[in-house]
Amino acid sequence: MTDAQKNAFLWVDHEGNPVSCVEKVQILRENDAELRQALQDAFDDGVLMGVAPQAMLQTFQAMLSDLKSPLQGGAQEKES
Repeated sequence: MTDAQKNAFLWVDHEGNPVSCVEKVQILRENDAELRQALQDAFDDGVLMGVAPQAMLQTFQAMLSDLKSPLQGGAQEKES
């Protein structure tokens, strides 16, 4: 994702409306940048230590799947 794409990304609220508060968007962008860098560093370390890139990606995907929402108890709403 390019810098332009990251800046154009819309964070949405629970109703699907764009988050428009400048301070909130700035914090979300900073968090995004920090997480991307941490993930890239961990990915690079793993691959340089001999872990298959696909295995690293699967590990990251498993971590994301385990995230819990502080509001709903899960990162994703279950479809009925």
